[in-house]
Amino acid sequence: MTVMQLDAVLAIEQVAYSVPWTRGNFIDSIASGYEAWLLMSPDQGVLGYFIAMDGYEEMHLLNLTVAPAVQGRGHGRAMLDRLVDICRARDALQLWLEVRESNDRARALYQRYGFVPVGVRRDYYPLPPGVPGREDAVVMSLKTATTE
Repeated sequence: MTVMQLDAVLAIEQVAYSVPWTRGNFIDSIASGYEAWLLMSPDQGVLGYFIAMDGYEEMHLLNLTVAPAVQGRGHGRAMLDRLVDICRARDALQLWLEVRESNDRARALYQRYGFVPVGVRRDYYPLPPGVPGREDAVVMSLKTATTE
C-alpha cells in the first residue's frame, strides 16, 4: 500500500466501518514502516487491505478490512495467510489483534483461523458520532511459530 492508493482504501474503509480510520491514520502507518498490504483484483481493483505493526518476536494486526461487497469469499483468510507468512519470515512468535466486541463476523473469522480470545480492553473503540460511550475490544492472539 502506498499513499497514492489511499483513495481506494478510504472508499472501502468508510463503507465498512461506522468509525473509519482517517487518511492520517493510514499515512502515519505507512510512514512508520508498518506492513501495509493491499489485496487487488485485476478487474475490480482493491478488494481489501491490512496494516500490521512489527514488534519484538510479535506482530500486531491494526486493521484488516475486506470490501463489504466481496466479503465471505475467503479474502480475509487469504490476507491472514499472507500476514502469518510475514510473521514467520520475521521470527514473530505471536500475532495479536483487537476486534470490536460487537463484530461477530470478524471474531468468527479470527476464531476459525485459530486466534484465541485472551482478554478485553474496556472502552477501547469509539462509537459513531452522536452515540455516547465507547465499545470494548476483544484481544485475540495466534501462535505463528512453526514447530520443526
